[in-house]
Amino acid sequence: MQLNLSVETERLIIRPFEKEDYSNWLHQHEERLPSQHKYDQGKTDMSECTEVWFHQLVERHHDMIKEDDCYIFGVFDKESGEHIGTIDISTLLRYDFQWGRIGYTLHNHFWRKGFGKEAVQAALDLAFEKLDFHRIEAHINLDNDASIQLAKSVGMAFECVRKGFIYEFEEWTDNLVYFINAE
Repeated sequence: MQLNLSVETERLIIRPFEKEDYSNWLHQHEERLPSQHKYDQGKTDMSECTEVWFHQLVERHHDMIKEDDCYIFGVFDKESGEHIGTIDISTLLRYDFQWGRIGYTLHNHFWRKGFGKEAVQAALDLAFEKLDFHRIEAHINLDNDASIQLAKSVGMAFECVRKGFIYEFEEWTDNLVYFINAE
């Protein structure tokens, strides 16, 4: 049985990417504003992101879903169809834990419109109701205030600081852990 991994909110559709999303996906990446802060990629060189490359990416995404490794969702405006951003839910451990991690990013020209909160809340509901996770964590850089506020706004609670948790910016960095359980 194929699980329906699409969810709609008042303004958004959150679903796995399809090959037909290429033009929309590319256009919205090209529309990004210059970087607004350290954790915003802003405009990036998309010259290597050909349609063939994107189709292979979508196939890898679908394979990860089949393996229950990672669920990567496009976030789309329900009215215009525009690609707004991406949410991923990674399986950390199943068995007696049912434990996952959520990541989220919106194109910076869609910020400050409430899309982030709406999309993340819907993705959490999907994680608990359709993917059977019990616990979802967000791993957030110590100074990423926008991400911290978003996690709090959807009911995630601060748990701890994980020291030297992820290698980025050419060093091992600490992360805040926010979490929410299915209850």
